[in-house]
Amino acid sequence: MTASAPTAVTEPDLPGEAAPEAPRRLRYGWLAATLAVLAGVAAVAWHATRYGHWIVDDAAITFSYARSVADGLGPVLQPGAPPVEGFSNPTWMILLVLGKLTGLFDHGTLFGLPDYVLFPKLLGLACTAGVLVLVHVVARQVFHRHAWAVTLATGLTLAAIPSYVIWIVSGLENSLLALLVMGLAALLFIAVHRERALTPKVAIGAGVLVALIALTRPEGLIYAGDYPIVLLFGVRREGFWRSFRFALLSVASFGVLFGGYVLWRYSEFHRLLANPSVAKKQGLPDLESVLRPRELVEYAGVAAVVVLAAVVVWALGKAPWRQSLVTLVVPFALGVIAYGVLVPDWMAQFRFATPIWVLGALAGTLAFAELLRTVRVRWRAVATVVVVAAAIPSLVGFTQHDEEFVKHPTIPACLVGERFGRGFNTYADMLGLQQASLLLPDLGGSSMTSRLDLVDMAGLVNAPIADLIHDDDNMPGLRDYVFDQVKPTFIHSWGPWAAGNGITLDPRLDRDYYPILVYPEGPRQGDFVRKDAVHDPAKLKAVQHYAETTMMSVEAQRFGDGLADCGPTLARGGTVPPRG
Repeated sequence: MTASAPTAVTEPDLPGEAAPEAPRRLRYGWLAATLAVLAGVAAVAWHATRYGHWIVDDAAITFSYARSVADGLGPVLQPGAPPVEGFSNPTWMILLVLGKLTGLFDHGTLFGLPDYVLFPKLLGLACTAGVLVLVHVVARQVFHRHAWAVTLATGLTLAAIPSYVIWIVSGLENSLLALLVMGLAALLFIAVHRERALTPKVAIGAGVLVALIALTRPEGLIYAGDYPIVLLFGVRREGFWRSFRFALLSVASFGVLFGGYVLWRYSEFHRLLANPSVAKKQGLPDLESVLRPRELVEYAGVAAVVVLAAVVVWALGKAPWRQSLVTLVVPFALGVIAYGVLVPDWMAQFRFATPIWVLGALAGTLAFAELLRTVRVRWRAVATVVVVAAAIPSLVGFTQHDEEFVKHPTIPACLVGERFGRGFNTYADMLGLQQASLLLPDLGGSSMTSRLDLVDMAGLVNAPIADLIHDDDNMPGLRDYVFDQVKPTFIHSWGPWAAGNGITLDPRLDRDYYPILVYPEGPRQGDFVRKDAVHDPAKLKAVQHYAETTMMSVEAQRFGDGLADCGPTLARGGTVPPRG
């Protein structure tokens, strides 16, 4: 492995040179670094205030599992439910468990705000702080005096990207994923820059980080190729076998940690894959996988992407530390590949792209800083004007995306928790049902608030339904399972689910269920209750009236104000008082 030599214009750190000034420079340097990190985090936090108390519903699934684990119930969605790995982010879940055990999460309020809102958002900002600290550590390798400027520019860039900010504070694991991927990139950047990539410490460290990444997001497995690919780019021909041995050591360290989890998964859940991976039917790459990353280019702005890509390519050819830059480009490329291969996500604002924004912003900022350091003064102004001009369309586009999300946020946990959790609790209470079950496709907020036994129509936390969906979309089998085996007390279906699985179009629905609330538009969709659960027609009419008035009011309120919370706690068993 060859190392990049420091550029000639970098300030030398020579023993004894300007000794009286060295402590002062060091002190000012770390002060500037700290301020740069804090400014970047503050910019991200300020942008995040645009999204109020919004938490995406899928995040609340992990919240429920964290609650169960912390309460000693094991990895189950709710008390009494069978163990199913309905989460695919165990590292993030562990952080939430620690939050609950320490009284910071799922207890009440913190500083006057619901802790189910504040704690995961603070975790996201803390991870962003970690990302920027690592950015500074990387920048110091090549820009000793002005590393703070690289850190600040990267932080402000991330703060300007709605996709990054939205998913950092969504309640999902994106912030932890970004931190771990940045940690892997920083480890390899420093190792290559200091000619220490071929050491057991680096090899094992890379393997452990990849295992943690893979336990944060399933597609994190792709980063197992990062260290071997970096070695491939930097190895001398005569050192091939030595590099190969260290690559194997890295893979082995990854395998021990991740393989241990897989063994536990199989012993606990009798699956080699997390249940959501089965339900989502992740397949092999196709032509669309190759084309899908164009969405990210269009989102970030074609002009900005082209200019920054040109600067990075220039740096890969001309920068004295170009070999170190490869350690950022490789995981960036792996992230883009993973984005293309993943089953397209229905959520807005590209939630799978978070590590891509981090690595792209850092690589582009470092390359542009090297360009400014290298070219003559008059060309620096030209380069700056070109970059600023290319960034303007991106900023305009980001503003539009931001406004669109504020108006129509991806389904909030509080909408689901109140409408389907507390709402169906109220249905059951009005009908006098002590035990009841509910089939529905939205499990996040409802699993936090419902006292009913939940059945996941999407299969994320239900193994039999996941298998039926995975089995060539066996919708007839799924309907047979629902009507002949599960026989849920209540059914709710809406939108794509109503048309997709045909449950509300099946003749057995009319045979076995009364309608409570039927939406007027689209395929038949709404709320239904089993006929054998209704013992008093007057109570059914009262429930139908309650649904028509109160539940429709809840939907209008929550869709109209999707950035609000739904009270100080998301406790099981709550109800919604009648309105109107």
